[in-house]
Amino acid sequence: MASTLKGAPERVRVELGERSYDILIGLGLLARAVEFFKPLKLGNRGVIITDSTVGPLYGAALQQALRAGGIETEIVDVPAGESSKSLRQANRLLEHLPSLGLDRRSFVIALGGGVVGDLAGFIAATYLRGIAFVQVPTTLLALVDSSVGGKVGVNLPQGKNLVGSFYQPRLVLADIDALKSLPERELRAGFAEVIKTSAIRDARFFAWLEREYQRVLRREPDAVAHAVRRCCEIKANVVSKDERESGLRAILNFGHTVGHAMEALVEYEGLLHGEAISMGMCFVSKLSVKRAGLSEAESKRLCALLEASGLPAHPTEKFDMNRLLEAMRLDKKAREGKLRFVLLKRLGEAVVSDAVTDADIEGVFNVCCR
Repeated sequence: MASTLKGAPERVRVELGERSYDILIGLGLLARAVEFFKPLKLGNRGVIITDSTVGPLYGAALQQALRAGGIETEIVDVPAGESSKSLRQANRLLEHLPSLGLDRRSFVIALGGGVVGDLAGFIAATYLRGIAFVQVPTTLLALVDSSVGGKVGVNLPQGKNLVGSFYQPRLVLADIDALKSLPERELRAGFAEVIKTSAIRDARFFAWLEREYQRVLRREPDAVAHAVRRCCEIKANVVSKDERESGLRAILNFGHTVGHAMEALVEYEGLLHGEAISMGMCFVSKLSVKRAGLSEAESKRLCALLEASGLPAHPTEKFDMNRLLEAMRLDKKAREGKLRFVLLKRLGEAVVSDAVTDADIEGVFNVCCR
C-alpha cells in the first residue's frame, strides 16, 4: 500500500453542493502541489500562512513547487503555539495582507497544524469579504480533524473558538510525509482525535485501532493512511449532512466541552489540545455510563486505549470543579447556561444530551480528579 500512496493520492470528497471539495491523501504531495492547485483555477498570487516551526521545514519547498507552475506566493508566519490563535495575530495578518497586492482571485494557504489552519481560514473568510483558501495540514490532528469541515476562528481569553465562522476550503492536501517531522507528543495528541472519531461513529474502526494503534504511532504509512482516510470519510459524511452544526455535527465535539474548559483554565499553556480532549473523553465516557447507557466495559475500553496510546486519561492538573463548570458554561453548545454533552450510547454511537446534571459532573469529578 505504501507504493500506492506514492502514486495517485487517495481521494475523499466532502459533498456540499457547489462548495464541495476533495481531501487528497498520500505521500510526497507537497512537491506536486501545483498539479493539484491548477484544477482549482485560483489566481496566480497567494499567501502561505504558517508558523515559526513549520515554515522553515516546508514553506520554501511548497513555495518553489507552486512557482514552477507560475503561482507566486509570499510566506508569513506566526509564533508556534495556541497563543497565536488570537484576534491580535489575526489583526496583524489582516493589516499586512494589503501590502502583498492580493485581490479577490488571490488565495490563502494554511500550512501547519490546527492553530494555523483555524487562523488562516479566519483570515481567508474575512479578507476582502472572503477569498479562497487551501488547507495543507502538517500534524495528525489537522490531517484527521481540524483541516476538514470549514470551522475557522480564533480564541478569546474566556474560551476556545468563541470568534469564527464556517468557511470551507477549496482543497485539503494531506501529505502524510509531513508527519515525519512531528514531535512524538504532538503525534499522540493528534491520535486522540482519531480515537474520538472512531468512538462516535464506527465501532469496527475503534476495534481496528485497539489492534493497530502501535503501527499508527510508529508512523507506518499504510496504517497512518488508513486512519487518516477513515477519519476523513467519517467527518466528510457528517459535515455533508450538517455543515453548520444544527444537529448531527455536534457529535464531533465528543470530549470537547470538558477538554476546552481545561485548556482555558490553564490558559492554553502546558496542555496540548489532544491531551485535553483525551481527558475529556474519558471523563464523559463515565457520564455516558450514567446518562446514556454506555456499558462500564466499553467505558474502560475507551480509557484503556487512550492510556495505551500514551495519552492522559485523567486530569494531570488539579482543577477546581466550580471553575471547571464555569468554563464549561462558556462552551458554544451550552444553551441558556445549561450544559449539553456528547455522550456515547455505545462505542460507535453518540448522542447529544442536556440531561447531565451538576451532581453527575461532581460525582465523576470526585472519582477522576482527586
